[in-house]
This record gives sequence, C-alpha cells and structure tokens, in this order.
Amino acid sequence: MRLCSIASGSSGNCIYVGNDHTHLLVDTGISKKKIDEGLHMLGVDATELSGILITHEHSDHIQGLGVFSRKYGIPIYATKGTLAGIRDYKYLGPLPEELLHEIRIDSSFFLGDIEIHPFSISHDALEPSGYRMECEGKAVAVATDLGKYDDYTVERLKNLNALLLEANHDVHMLETGPYPYPLKRRVMGDKGHLSNELSGRLLCDILHDRLKGVMLGHLSRENNYAELAYETVKLEITLGDNPYKGEDIPLSVAKRDTVSDIITV
Repeated sequence: MRLCSIASGSSGNCIYVGNDHTHLLVDTGISKKKIDEGLHMLGVDATELSGILITHEHSDHIQGLGVFSRKYGIPIYATKGTLAGIRDYKYLGPLPEELLHEIRIDSSFFLGDIEIHPFSISHDALEPSGYRMECEGKAVAVATDLGKYDDYTVERLKNLNALLLEANHDVHMLETGPYPYPLKRRVMGDKGHLSNELSGRLLCDILHDRLKGVMLGHLSRENNYAELAYETVKLEITLGDNPYKGEDIPLSVAKRDTVSDIITV
C-alpha cells in the first residue's frame, strides 16, 4: 500500500491511500484542480478512485467535495453525523444522495481489496472519525483533528506500517500568538487539535520495528512550522518510555499544499 499527502494543514487536507488495485482519498479539503493535479503526480486518474473517506464536516476537510464528487461520481463514505454536516454545508452545493454512504464507528467494510476500519476521534464536529486501512497484512492510518487521545486511540493505531498523524501546533506559539483567547482554548481543548508534544507522546505508545513511515500532518500555519514539529516529535520519542530514539523513526512532515513523499509498505 501507499500513503501520500496531497495537501495537509489547517488550510486544507487531502490524503491518498491505495495500491495497484484500489485507490482512495481521505478528505477533499482543497480544490478539484489541486486534487486532480496531486492524483496526476501519483499516476492515478480520478475516475479510478473507489471512494472518498471523510473524517468530519469542517471546511478544511470537505471544501472540494461537491465539485470533485459531482464531476467524477465518486462514492463518499462518512459517519451519520458527518453526513448530516456535509448536507448542511451550503457551500458544497447539492450532492447526489446515491453518492453518500453511511458508515459506523468500529464497523469495518471493504473498498476494493482494502479493509477500512473507522475509529472515533475527539474533535468538535458532529461524529468525527479517523481511518485505519489494511490489505494483505499491511496497515496504514490517518489520524488528525485529535483534541486528545486515550487507550482506545492507541489500540486503533497499534501495529501500523505507516501513519499520518496530526502535529497541529506548538503550545508556546499558540499561547503567545495572534488567535483570540476563545480560539486558543478551543485548539488546546479536548475537542481541538493535537500539539507537537502530544503527537510525539502518542507515537511512543505505538512504535515498533515494522513501522516504515510516520508523516506529521495538519500543521497550523500560524502556530507551528515543519522544522519545529519534526524536532519536537523526535525529542519526545527520545525522552519517552520506549526503546527508540527520535532518529530511529522514519519521520517526515506533510507539505501544506503540495504532494509529499510517498510512503510505500
């Protein structure tokens, strides 16, 4: 399987997961043009997509969904709450009901030869989810927009071969930055976003020798930057209660608005 970020950040998110037979997108929070360009760079045509998995209804995860899905007729998969949010988001335009497919948290299903495992995440949306995807003994996951994590989250992310994980903000930058106080509280709250430090600590709980790639994603434009996220997560791993050092982990940072390196497992 391959995991690649077409775009990842507070301004828009779109992740590709696939293999030779099945091609999927997780979120479409960028324009149709940018999605098409990203897929082209990956050697995938939009008409080959088996489905679009939506994590939640916030605009940076769905703003391109209407135009893209109507153009290509790609089926959309999301929880009942997320589908309600999608229907209520007036800027998408009408979506054909036959494209909308309801899924349930912790109830797996197949798209092509990839088994999808939706899991609950803590975020201020109607029924948000992350996704674990498995095929032929390999597993990858996308986990962003986590205000907090717990044993449930760790269990869903164990024994992965590749992971795109949120490292949204540096706590000090957020505290001293330009956001109004209520927004700072929201971002740092249990239904907000995962900080660099917490991202590193979560990784400490799931590291193992077969983890071939970790990509840090959903970085805030105002409260983080790639080098800081990378070094902070590495340090947390080195200092954490685990047998690994930061340099032992194949770690990268997803680019905000261009295609990132491909992790192949």
